[in-house]
Amino acid sequence: MSKYDLVITGAKVVRPGAPAPEQLAVAVSDGRFVAIGADVDPGDAAEVVDAGGKYLFPGAVDVHQHWGIYDELSADTASESRASAQGGVTSGITYMRTGAYYMNRTGPYSEVFPDVLEAAQGNAYIDYGFHLAPILKEHIEEIPDIIDDFGVPSFKVFMFYGSHGLHGRSTNQSSFLMIPEDESYDFAHFEFIMRALQKARLDPRFEKDKDHISLSMHCETAEIMRAYTKLVEEEGTLTGLEAYSASRPPHSEGLAITIASYLAYETELPNINLLHLSSRKAIEAAMMMQKTFPHIDFRREVTVGHLLADTSTAANLGGKVNPPLRPREDVEALWDHVLAGDFSWVASDHACCKDEVKFGDPRDDVFLAKSGFGGTEYLLPGMVSEGRKRGLSYNRIAELVAKNPADRYGMTNKGDIAVGFDADFCLLDDEVSYVVHADDSFSEQEYTPFEGFELTAKVTDTYLRGELIFADDAMVGAPRGKYVRRSGN
Repeated sequence: MSKYDLVITGAKVVRPGAPAPEQLAVAVSDGRFVAIGADVDPGDAAEVVDAGGKYLFPGAVDVHQHWGIYDELSADTASESRASAQGGVTSGITYMRTGAYYMNRTGPYSEVFPDVLEAAQGNAYIDYGFHLAPILKEHIEEIPDIIDDFGVPSFKVFMFYGSHGLHGRSTNQSSFLMIPEDESYDFAHFEFIMRALQKARLDPRFEKDKDHISLSMHCETAEIMRAYTKLVEEEGTLTGLEAYSASRPPHSEGLAITIASYLAYETELPNINLLHLSSRKAIEAAMMMQKTFPHIDFRREVTVGHLLADTSTAANLGGKVNPPLRPREDVEALWDHVLAGDFSWVASDHACCKDEVKFGDPRDDVFLAKSGFGGTEYLLPGMVSEGRKRGLSYNRIAELVAKNPADRYGMTNKGDIAVGFDADFCLLDDEVSYVVHADDSFSEQEYTPFEGFELTAKVTDTYLRGELIFADDAMVGAPRGKYVRRSGN
C-alpha cells in the first residue's frame, strides 16, 4: 500500500510567507498535504505528477463573488465555479442578500438561506461559502443563529443602497430591497448591524469564531452619487465608462470609508473589511482611517479588475461595475499601494451578467447597462502577468490571492501549501503569452472588458483536495465542491 495518494515533483512551490519559490516535492493523502520537502520520495506515491518546472501556487481563495445575482443560482454555481477553477481558484465566497436579484425574495434567513444552500449543493466545482447581508431589521436579530446554525461569520453592508439605484439612477429602494415601509436601510441600520456583530463576538458561544466575525463594507455615498449622476447626464460631455466613473466620483468612496470607520469606532467592532477600493482617494482615506483608529483591524480589498483595466483600456461597456473602473492614474495609485503592502487581498468581484441582461437600449448608454462583470478566471493569471512587471513577488501574490483572505474569513484549511491544509493548488506556466478572448472562458458571460488584453501567465492544472478538477483546458470529473462552514458548532 502506498504511503501517499499523490506526489507532485518538478514544481517551483510558491508558499505564502516564504522568501521565494522553492524546488520541492509535495505529497498528498486523504485530500490534504502530508509532506512538503526535497526529500519526499515519489516512489511512495500511488500517483506521481511531474510539474515540468511550472509554479505550484496554493489554490486562490476568491472571497468576493456574486453567484446567482443575474441568473438562477444553481446554474450560475455550476458555470461560474468552472470559470473559477479555470483560473486556479479552488475556494470562493459569494455574497447573498434578500431583495431584487439573487433569490428575488425577502424574509428571514432562517427560511431563505436553506434554499440558497440547496440550490448550490452538488453544482459547484470548487469549495464555497457565503457572506450574508442583513437587509431587514429581522436579519440583525438572526445574526447569532446565522453564525451558529449556518456557519456564516461574515456579513456585508452596501452603503449606497438606501437611496441610490444599483445601476446608477435612483430608484424606490423599499421596493428594490423588499423592506417594509416602516424600515429603512441607512446609517442607523448599519450601526445596529455593527452592534449586533460586536455582541456576537463577545458571546462565549463564539469565542473561537470572534476573529472571523467581520463586516464587509461597500463604501460609496448615495447622496454624492445621486447629485453627480444628474450633473454628468445633464452636461452630456462624457460618455461610456468615463461618464460612469465621474457619476460615482472617488470622493464618494472616501467619504463613505470615513463614515464606516467612525461607526466601527463608535460600536467597538474591530473587524472591518473595506471592499474593492477603486481609487487613490479611496485607499488614501482607508489608510488615514487606519492611522486614526489603530485598534480597528481594517482589511483592505482591491479587485483584479481595478488593477488591470481603466476607463480607456476596458474593451467595452461590459466594464461597468460598482465602484467604477477608474482612469489610469488611479490604477497606478492602486498598484503603488499594493507594492507598499497596504492592501490585504485581491479578489475578483465576479458577477456574471449575460449580454442580454447587461446592456440596455441603446446599447451604448452606460447608465442603462447593469453593473458587474466576471473575472475570477483572470485573478491569478492577471496578478502574475501584471504583478511581476512591477516587482511583486510570486510569494506575495500567493498571500494576496490565497492565504490572507482565507485567514480573515475563517477558511482555516485553505490558502496555504502546508502540512494539514486541504490540498488545493494549481500549476501555473509563466512562459506563455496569449490574448484574452471571452469565448475561451468557461463563464456564461459572452463578453469581457479584458477582451484583447495580453497575459503572460496561465493556469494549466487545478486540484481540489488532491483531486484534479481542471487540465488541458477542460474540466475533469463531476462537480465535487463542498460548502465550507466557517463558524458555529
